[in-house]
Amino acid sequence: MSEVDIESLRASIPTISAAIRELKAQKADEALIKEQQLKLADVNKQIKALSGGENDASKKGPRLNLKTPKGTRDWTPVEMGIREHIFSTLTRVFKAHGGATIDTPVFELREILAGKYGEDSKLIYDLQDQGGEICSLRYDLTVPFARFLAMNGAQYPTMKRYHIAKVYRRDAPAMTKGRMREFYQCDFDIAGVFDPMLPDAEVLMIVVEALTALEVGDFTVKINHRKILDGIFEVCGVPKDKIRTISSSVDKLDKLPWAEVRREMTEDKGLEPAVADAIGEFVKLKGGPELLDELEKGKLASNPSGKAGINDMRLLFTYLDVFGITAKMSFDMSLARGLDYYTGLIYEAIVEGSAPPTIAPAAAAPAPAVAANAPSAPPKSKKKKEKEKAAALDAEGEPEVDESTVGVGSIAGGGRYDDLVGMFAAAASNSNSMAAGIPCVGVSIGVERVFSILLQKEKEKAAATGLAAAGRKNETEVYVMSLGDGLILERMEVAKELWAAGIKAGLFGSTEYMFKAKPKMRQQYDAVAKAQIPFAVIIGPDELKEGFVRVKEQKGKDASETTDGERVNRGDLVEWLKQRLSPSAS
Repeated sequence: MSEVDIESLRASIPTISAAIRELKAQKADEALIKEQQLKLADVNKQIKALSGGENDASKKGPRLNLKTPKGTRDWTPVEMGIREHIFSTLTRVFKAHGGATIDTPVFELREILAGKYGEDSKLIYDLQDQGGEICSLRYDLTVPFARFLAMNGAQYPTMKRYHIAKVYRRDAPAMTKGRMREFYQCDFDIAGVFDPMLPDAEVLMIVVEALTALEVGDFTVKINHRKILDGIFEVCGVPKDKIRTISSSVDKLDKLPWAEVRREMTEDKGLEPAVADAIGEFVKLKGGPELLDELEKGKLASNPSGKAGINDMRLLFTYLDVFGITAKMSFDMSLARGLDYYTGLIYEAIVEGSAPPTIAPAAAAPAPAVAANAPSAPPKSKKKKEKEKAAALDAEGEPEVDESTVGVGSIAGGGRYDDLVGMFAAAASNSNSMAAGIPCVGVSIGVERVFSILLQKEKEKAAATGLAAAGRKNETEVYVMSLGDGLILERMEVAKELWAAGIKAGLFGSTEYMFKAKPKMRQQYDAVAKAQIPFAVIIGPDELKEGFVRVKEQKGKDASETTDGERVNRGDLVEWLKQRLSPSAS
């Protein structure tokens, strides 16, 4: 049998596996399931026989492609230094607001995630059936948290929770802008029954504090209300069965122009053009608290849902004024947040200079107009059309994203989801009515997008200061070096004292601090400069006899081995360094 026959056998495996899963899901007769399982086993047996067996060492397999899966990547020590700074900064802010952390499985039962993400549900990674429970990788940290509360609501009727963990989405990645398929989210949520808009205001305060502490640059928090959106759709005449899908279209206004969104609403989703135009008059509005006055004068205020949203937003702005963060807010009527579980306030934080993504066209652009008597070009063959279409796809057969046109975009987002916990509780009790749940409001901060901003800032800083690289591989504060004979024992003694005092000291290392008893002076200075270590303690035989060491502060391109540094009493070294390493000294 030929190689083609083997490939056809392999190609049949997914179909048979899908049939087995479908039979199990339908709770079909065991005999039918067994029949398909035997069929699968027979196919695998044939493949093994035709390929000469798994242990045939004389046959080489295909060359190993050393790469990470699409949309994922490795992180270098320097990059991890920046990422750990993000994690620690956010954790500090979250804890300052009384947050407690939890952890949940990286995969959930597929039925837990199903129907929670609207049109984005197609981005969920489903795991292959292994003969047990049907599972999917988590899409976000919000739905698992709601599931946690539904299971443990009696123990945690109120909770301030933060969670920093990886999530997975089968999105079109733009790696340099932090849009990936495996990425970290940092979530903070407040669960429980409280007076209206109080926890919502605190979450927005956390967003502002966190992004300010991370120094991402100028940012704006766009805010809107789900009830205002629902009111807009009702007064504009959107059919009830189209509200969620039209909301999903509105959610694309941060990436697409209104004309394209309108075309999707009318042509793809069947909305009446007049209704789409009426929506357009609302979603173009943005501003501050004054926008509420304008809305109350119009027809939206006569809609119960719209009026409730307006009242909530007015109360929210009162609290935001007290927190002093109103200037950071933009009341943006185009913000929709397409996820199905939001019920109240919604928000997104964006940074300046964010370009919308564009996807390479699947076919060539139309040719410019030609004179009427010009000979027409011959029609393209089917084969040529398919070739042009394939040219715009990546190695996995998916649309290629032009990353040069992709901005970092939203770096944080969230909102209120009062019904999600109750939805799980109702499903668990097999009830058709909504069970009593736990109202929640929260925010998710995208680590990868924040990282891409901070990495660029580090590169600019390195270029301005003459440093060899952006960022640091570790947090070493002091490097202990020596003149002359190496003085390895004396260096070890000093390093031991610094470690005992909680000072991050370097003595040896795989790259920066050579594992040598007598390293050359030039090598030691190069190591300190490369690692961007703030201080170097230099031990010389003559000064050591006098009870002194020399300490040099390294200052980027101004650091030099010719400058003398400062003589410090050997017994005062720890205290001297602590004073200069304290945050107040910087």
